[in-house]
Formats: sequence, C-alpha cells, structure tokens
Amino acid sequence: MENIKKYLKDIEPRKYQQDVYDTCKEKNCLVVLPTGLGKTLIALMLTINRLIKYPEERILFLAPTRPLAEQHFNYFKKHLPELFSSLELFTGKTPAKKRMKIWRSAEIVFSTPQCIANDLKNSIYTLEDVSLLIEDECHRCIKNYSYTFVARKYLEQAKHPRILGLTASPGHEQEKIRKICENLNIEAVEIRTRESEDVKKYLQKLEFEIIKVEFPPELKEIKGLFKKIFDRKIGELKNRKLLFERPTKKNLLSLQKKITRVIATGNKHFNVLAGASVVAITIKLQHALELLETQTLSSLLSYIQNLFDQAKQGKSKAVKQLVKQKEFNLAHTKLLYLFAKKQEHPKLLKLKEIVEKESKKNKKIKIIVFAQYRDTVTKICKELNSIPRINARVFVGQAKKSRMGKEETGLSQKEQRELIREFSLGKVNCLVCTSIGEEGLDIPEVSTVIFYEPIPSAIRQIQRRGRTARLQKGKLIILITKGTRDEAYYWAAFHKEKKMYKAINHIKENLENKKTAGKQKTLF
Repeated sequence: MENIKKYLKDIEPRKYQQDVYDTCKEKNCLVVLPTGLGKTLIALMLTINRLIKYPEERILFLAPTRPLAEQHFNYFKKHLPELFSSLELFTGKTPAKKRMKIWRSAEIVFSTPQCIANDLKNSIYTLEDVSLLIEDECHRCIKNYSYTFVARKYLEQAKHPRILGLTASPGHEQEKIRKICENLNIEAVEIRTRESEDVKKYLQKLEFEIIKVEFPPELKEIKGLFKKIFDRKIGELKNRKLLFERPTKKNLLSLQKKITRVIATGNKHFNVLAGASVVAITIKLQHALELLETQTLSSLLSYIQNLFDQAKQGKSKAVKQLVKQKEFNLAHTKLLYLFAKKQEHPKLLKLKEIVEKESKKNKKIKIIVFAQYRDTVTKICKELNSIPRINARVFVGQAKKSRMGKEETGLSQKEQRELIREFSLGKVNCLVCTSIGEEGLDIPEVSTVIFYEPIPSAIRQIQRRGRTARLQKGKLIILITKGTRDEAYYWAAFHKEKKMYKAINHIKENLENKKTAGKQKTLF
C-alpha cells in the first residue's frame, strides 16, 4: 500500500478503500459503494498497481456518458503525478485515425463503451495490452449493451486481464446481479453501505424525514373519472382474453409490446387490432393518473392538452377514442376549473414551504430536488424561484423527442458542466433535477435532498440519497401523497433495496465458497 500511496497527490485513502483495493488487486471484483464513498479512488489505486506491475501495458476506464468519462479523467489528472503516466480522453468526435494514434501512446484511456465497442468492431486496435478494464456504473453491463461487448472482447484478447466493476447499486434481482458478475468474469464482491462499521465513522449524520400530504377531494373526483374509463377498458381487455395479469404499468406495457409483435407478423384479426387500441388507452390513462396523484396539475393539464392536439391531428385512433369519453371531458373541465382558481397539487405547496424553511435556517444552503418528469421540474423551479434567497435552476439531460414528436428543451453537456460549477460556487443554490442528477456526475455536497415523489427503483433511490451527508450533516426528505401510488412506490423501493443487499451477499458467499472449494481440491 505504501508503494501506491507515494504516487497519490493530495489524497489519502480511507481504511475501507484500502481493504477493498486489497481484494481488487488479486481478483476481478464488483465494488458496490453508495455515491460519494470514493469508488474512483479505489480505481485509481488499482490503476497504479497495474501500471507498476505491467509498465508496457495500458488501462481502460469506461463510463456510460462523456461527461462522466471526462469527470474521471479530471480526477485522475488531479491526483496522479504528471510524470507517472499519460492520460487521454476518447470521444466519438475524435476521428478514428486519431484515436488509433492516441491509443498507441496513451497509458490510461477514458472513454464511453460505445466508442471502444465501435473501434473494436472496426479493428482499429485490440485490447491485448490492456492490464485493467474499469467499468463504472457497471449495473448497465447486461444484455447487448456496449459494456458487455467490450468486457467479452477484453477477456478474449487481454494477456493480463483484470476487471473492476463499480456501482452504487446493481439492482435487486439476483439473476441480473449474477449476469453482471458473469459478463465481467467477477471473482469477488466488495460491498459497503452507510451502515457498514468501517464506513460509518467517515460519514456525517443523515436526517431522514417522510412528509405525507393529503390527496384533496377535488383531485379524488378527477381520479374517479379517469378510473371509470380505465376499469372499463381493463374489463374489455380481459373479455377479449388478452389480459390475464394485474393491470400494472409494467404489465400493460408488456402486453402492448406483445400485441405489436403479433400484428407485425401479419395477424390482423379484429380482436388483436381492437386490443391494440384499448391497451394504448389504458397506458395513457395510467400516465394521467400518475401525473394527477404524484406530480403537478400543470403537468397533467399539459399532457391532456397534448392528447387533444393529437386527436385533432388524427395521429392515433386510441387517442381519438379516449378524448371522446364523457368522463375524460368532465375530468378536463374540472381540472381547468381548479387551474383557473390557481389550485395546485398539495405536494408542490409543501415543497415550497420546506425549501423556504430550510433556507431561513441555513444561509449557505444547497438543495437538490429530484422529480420524475421535465414538466414537473420546470414548474417546481418556477415556484421555488419565488422564494427570497433561492436561486433555483432546472438540471436536465440533453434535448430529446417528446411523445408529440417535438424536441424538448434540454441542457447540452457543456451547459450541464457550467451549471454544476455555478452550484459548486454557490451562485445557484437549488438544482431541480430529473434522473440526470442521480448517476455518477460530480455534483458538490448538498445540505438537503428532496424527493418530490418516491421512485420504485432501488438503484435510483440509492443514487439520489447519496447526494447528501458525506462531508457535512445532511437531510433527506421524501414527499408522499397519502392513498396514492406514491405510497406503493416508496415501499417497492424499500423492499427492493433490502432484496438487493440480500442478493449481493448471497452471490458474494457463493464466490467465496467456490474459491474455498477450489483450494480444497488442490490439497488432495
């Protein structure tokens, strides 16, 4: 370890990081550490180890997005002496010929998996002389994702293979975690949580609060109208012998894919075509109900207006049927009435109250508010900016096509970096984020993290939560609307997280038992 430490600039590894590193240098390892607990430093120490051991070979560090690859590149530049090794950042914008030239001279290459996968497919170079492959956010290493392709090629080609997989959460399904381990040829698992004995002493206290708000009678009325149509359509799908499971969002989307595949094979039976239209209506109603229960009235109104626009343009038979329903039109009328009275979802009002209270307590406050949808994020930001001393900004991904086919506004990667810099300097003290604020990006320490709604994903919940209580005391607040899917989503994530740790520990034990069994065989 002393041999490694002498090459580190301005940084001292913690005891648990050293312990994890000790495993990683001996075996292909999956490292599961919550956001902010220093996964990248473990990668840096292992990089130094492999460069010392194989000085003629290089290191490949992959991250799922360019800003994240750039972030790791800058971290290594900051903490490695310049003379130790040459670092290069690959992007898709770098011409292939130039990438080939850079590859030959670089000792540590940072890139996205797509870029490397394309180069390997085009035989621009091989991974023969790569002594370490690091895959960040490796929970993505499933199915045909580029990560999987690169890992497979690496294991085929490398003379001295060593793999390090990094993630805050690999998901809750044991089969998926097992598949990630299989794809990366993992031999050991190192897992730590905020509660781990060797981690606890380095972290600050995290104050956790669930705030529940009532679901108003006026919104319950609108919900009842949507639900009438929804139940009617679900009954129709069952009568047509197309739906046999509970009408959850996941099951309805799965049914829609199944029906689309059947139609694509040439089956134009009336029952199937009618079913396609009905299932499309139920999915749209599911979304409307989700917006009503968990988001803002303005986002619901915007969505309904989109549906009316689509019907006018004759874009979808299902939408035309839906907007003709008398309950749908009555719900729209009631929503317009509430909007005219300037009534909003109670969660939005509660959020404003919380932020105002927190900003009065702490003049140097830094807040991140997470919300699921861009319309909600925009509305929240507008509301929070009416609070004195709060300078809130929307933090979303790059522009993308919306359901209407129009391009939604977004932030370029350069704008994202600039916004993070302003947040770090305190010029902006509140970021209102979609999922882009969850994964990997080096967002500075924040004093308060607020979930506008719970999310049913253990991976995303862990990543959101990891944004606070690292270097200073932090607070996590989750807003829940009583009697809605907010409550179901909260408990779904809670149980998935418990299941995740159980599954990881089970796989960890299996790997250790396999190792012990292997040792025993060699004794006889």
